[in-house]
Amino acid sequence: MDRTGFGAFLIRRRAALQPDDVGLPPGQRRRTSGLRREEVAALSHMSPDYYARLERGTGPQPSEQMVASIAQGLHLSVAERDHLFHLAGHHPPRQGPSGDHISPGLLRILDRLEDTPAEITTELGETLRQTRLGVALTGDTTHFTGPDRSIGYRWFADPDSRRLYAEEDHPFLSRLWVSGLREVAGRRGPDSRAAHLAEDLLHRSAEFARLWDLQEVGLRPATTKRFVHPELGSLDLACQTLIDPEQTHYLLVYTAPPETESFDKLKLLSVIGAPAGA
Repeated sequence: MDRTGFGAFLIRRRAALQPDDVGLPPGQRRRTSGLRREEVAALSHMSPDYYARLERGTGPQPSEQMVASIAQGLHLSVAERDHLFHLAGHHPPRQGPSGDHISPGLLRILDRLEDTPAEITTELGETLRQTRLGVALTGDTTHFTGPDRSIGYRWFADPDSRRLYAEEDHPFLSRLWVSGLREVAGRRGPDSRAAHLAEDLLHRSAEFARLWDLQEVGLRPATTKRFVHPELGSLDLACQTLIDPEQTHYLLVYTAPPETESFDKLKLLSVIGAPAGA
């Protein structure tokens, strides 16, 4: 590990960021133009002391997971992230479709949607980041690990995951997830994560196996998604999607027309909080 180079790179990138670049309020009496150390530490999910030691070049070698978290917290590009991995003495993650590193541009958009339910997902429906109201709408869906990270996988492996969607929509949503997984597996090949998810579900779920045999592709979600919140009840929300083609990430933004019942319920989300048990 190049501790001196690692620390210098962190300092330079921290100084280049402004609070509003990462969705933070500007605050008062800022003595420097960049972010504070404690702000980067919070964005990177680590203690301020640990982060400060990394900048000073006196800390231990960070793990690959920690380096990835710092790279995301500092809104690094893929090239900058890879450079940080090299400085830390690690091999950077392999370049590939729908990895976990979110582009700075997509993050900047998400950071400005704090009053709107929104999330960034991979092509397999793995949630990478949510806004505060996104968590309030569906619960924290970033904490899952392994195959359960994919909402389509959970749909068949854990029937309880369906409770946030209108029951009358379940048959179509089942076909939609299978169709989407088949398309991704076709694009990525027989040794892809999508293909492995499909193979697992073929043995786990009779419903998935039946729908997989239909060979359906090309199904697309309805323009309106119907959620069932345990406290607010039914919400009919329009879903707008922005695609980052380089990483195959999707920014999903949920809105409701003004002067509708769903619009009024969205206003209550920040008060209600995340669904119980989510």
